[in-house]
Amino acid sequence: MSARHSSGHRTHPGTVSAAVRQHLRKLCLHEFPCGTGSWNKSRFLPRTWRTWRELIPREEDTVSPGEETVEALLGLVRSPHSPWALLQDSSAEDRFLRELAIRNPLMLKDSFFYSYFRSLRVVDKEVSHVDKDLLKFLKLEELVLSANRIKEVNAANLPPTLKVLELYGNLISSLECLCAHPPPNLQHLGLGHNKLRGPSESQHLTSSHWPKLVSLDLSFNELTDLQVMMVNLRSLRQLRLLVLQGNPLALVPYYRGFTIDSLLRLCVLDDITVSPNEKHQFRGLSLSGDFLAREAQLVVTIGNVRGVVDTSVFHSEPKPEGPYISYNYYVTYDFIEEEEVVGDEYMGVLAEIVKPSPSPELFVEEAFAEEDFMEEAKESVESGTGESGESDSTHDSPESASVPRSLDSAEELAKLRPRVDPRLLPSPGTVLFSTERKPWTDVIPCNYEMLHTFKDLVLLKAFLLTGTTVTIVEEKILSWPLVPPTVDIPVPAKKGKGEKEQKGKEKEKGKYKSKKEEKEPVKERKMPKKKRELPKELRQDPPILQVLGSGSVVLEPLLSGEPTVTKVCNFGVIRTADSDKLTLARDLKKLKKGARKERPPPPAFDSEYCPEPLTVEVQVQLVQSRSAGEALRASAM
Repeated sequence: MSARHSSGHRTHPGTVSAAVRQHLRKLCLHEFPCGTGSWNKSRFLPRTWRTWRELIPREEDTVSPGEETVEALLGLVRSPHSPWALLQDSSAEDRFLRELAIRNPLMLKDSFFYSYFRSLRVVDKEVSHVDKDLLKFLKLEELVLSANRIKEVNAANLPPTLKVLELYGNLISSLECLCAHPPPNLQHLGLGHNKLRGPSESQHLTSSHWPKLVSLDLSFNELTDLQVMMVNLRSLRQLRLLVLQGNPLALVPYYRGFTIDSLLRLCVLDDITVSPNEKHQFRGLSLSGDFLAREAQLVVTIGNVRGVVDTSVFHSEPKPEGPYISYNYYVTYDFIEEEEVVGDEYMGVLAEIVKPSPSPELFVEEAFAEEDFMEEAKESVESGTGESGESDSTHDSPESASVPRSLDSAEELAKLRPRVDPRLLPSPGTVLFSTERKPWTDVIPCNYEMLHTFKDLVLLKAFLLTGTTVTIVEEKILSWPLVPPTVDIPVPAKKGKGEKEQKGKEKEKGKYKSKKEEKEPVKERKMPKKKRELPKELRQDPPILQVLGSGSVVLEPLLSGEPTVTKVCNFGVIRTADSDKLTLARDLKKLKKGARKERPPPPAFDSEYCPEPLTVEVQVQLVQSRSAGEALRASAM
């Protein structure tokens, strides 16, 4: 196994033994200050070459000229500032071998290596094959082959003395080869972050293959059937530590309780000690495995939104002909689509799937209607009959839309289609959920809670690894009166008979005038001001959506054992000093009019005022049963 010996043996690249030899070469056990050479040759001369004077014991610090003492050489490999020092993350075995190569380099032979190593750690070395040279390690008890490219392990090449075998982060998809000739004394088996899937894999985890197994780690695979897994693990009488988190089967609400009640000797599950209270709470749950629903439940809660700009303060009061502008705000998030959920089963909460864009004819019609309106407005201005573009606009009413015209090319059609912000669309295979539309307030309460139920646990795990996207949206709606406001135009009366009739009516009205009214001149009469009211019937344009902030929420902690993910998404400050001043002025005006006497006056705007950032509170909880009764009730529902 030394550098000299490795030149005489051919090892295939990608094997464990090749990786070990490469590692030993990097230790430079036969180069200065290790090994033998001019720096310590007098210590290792043959006895026949020594004179009688050299046989007299000398002091340790007395060496031949040009040589170094053992302590000086050890200082070169121990000092962190030395160019011959090992890296800080080097193992204790590497340091021991380097010092042994200084103290007694003649011991470093293959026989020593094969009998010395009790632990081999070959991590992230591109190993793909476990070769038979491992059988030469006579005392090997621990073998760590994590973060490599191993797909299969031939158990016949594993030393029978092994007690710990770790294969984390490889490409193993089946345990069949490993169970052909398993090490009989193995106590810990680590197979986390591999590609084990299907209920058939659990049949290889029985006492007939692993009679002395104490610890088993199968985390972050694709195992889905909890009930079948527990049936096979019950035969492992020595099993005390088990890790199954990160598998789809660990997402069901009763996962922990069912596992604890199935394996009564278990002490630690997913790195959490099994308490006597847990054993009591879930007693008897394993007997009802056939009645438990194999589905996962998650609750999404969205709280308050803060730091939104009140855009309405930038608009003046609408004119009678419109438009009347309103703003609403809501929060969206994407989640995987549930197969059995249809239509209105979300109890009134919006759930939108990617919808096809409206027909091109609609956009063509609107576009040419706008062109006709601009032409008509231009002609009216030139002729002197048009007063203003707003009052003469014909596109406010639906009857004024012009007939659609044909387009010459698809490119012109594409230009007429509105551009949609991609953040307003869900990613493929997901549904876009939304809170209710709320008007602006300083703190917008969403009060949103949604229960999601999933039967495809593998798909749910993949989604949790990806995470969700939360978006705050501003919705702007322009409303127009269906009936345009009437304008009183005086009609000239006809001469003759019409004038006499009009004078007669005025005389009749004058009879009923009071004395007070007779004294008051007509010009000085003050008519009461009518409050401007919105038209009863309005036509709304399609909403104009603007993304105020968007960001991702990491959901992977739910796979790692965390029951809840809570995050306050911070999208930065979007308010400005001008917008805050306008909002403050409007609120003060309302207070003066007595519109909100119950509310305290808003704080005065200070020059040192720091605007609040745009934030939204998001929480995603994985539903977990706390007792056997709760698990059975949830499955019955």
